[in-house]
Amino acid sequence: MKKVLITGASKGIGFELAKLFARKNHALYLLARDSKKLKKLKAEIKEINPELPCYILSFDLSKLNNIKNLFSNIKNRFGTVDIIIHNGGTLLKKNFIKIKKEDLLNSFTVNYFSPFLITQKMISILSKKAHVVFISSVGGMNGTVKFPGLSSYSSSKGALITLAECLAEEFKMTNLRFNCLALGAVQTDMLKKAFPGYKAPLSAKKMASFIFDFSINGGEFFNGKVLPVSTTTP
Repeated sequence: MKKVLITGASKGIGFELAKLFARKNHALYLLARDSKKLKKLKAEIKEINPELPCYILSFDLSKLNNIKNLFSNIKNRFGTVDIIIHNGGTLLKKNFIKIKKEDLLNSFTVNYFSPFLITQKMISILSKKAHVVFISSVGGMNGTVKFPGLSSYSSSKGALITLAECLAEEFKMTNLRFNCLALGAVQTDMLKKAFPGYKAPLSAKKMASFIFDFSINGGEFFNGKVLPVSTTTP
């Protein structure tokens, strides 16, 4: 049984991921802002696996001062952590000229600063062969097709890619693994809101299945790598 921390667990990919881990009997610590949806998820997990250790916490990734308490809570519950999946994020689609400083700060706080600081805090309780998976976007990769209105979002996701590469180098003398999955379009509520009417080629359930397998096995094959997970050519 692995001990798994997932951010952004209340819907979409994170929601499906949590249920996959539950079916395979892995202990869960789930974060999201929406406490009502988290409770719904926990109820579903209890039906899937009644005896499974599963903890939920309403947590806003934009509130960086709460990370210290988060760490203490996880340490008390789990002691150590084997897998972190930084799935939580925010997608801002706005004309470059109209992006306010507050918009930019929120994008980077949720998509970059929070994963950075949570990982930094969690280093001391990661198990010897822990795998940290950052969920980014193909839009954050150099040389890929970019879309109007995503300058803030794609830039913050690009920073996450660089972070994974840096951490792999910094901890290369250990057995810790840091990788990044740069996702293409996935049919989620976040995508629907940003691109109304667009139909993504992959469902949240299918993408969650890939991320689940990668988080369990990917550390055996990759470290500091960015894998584009997309059915279209960038």
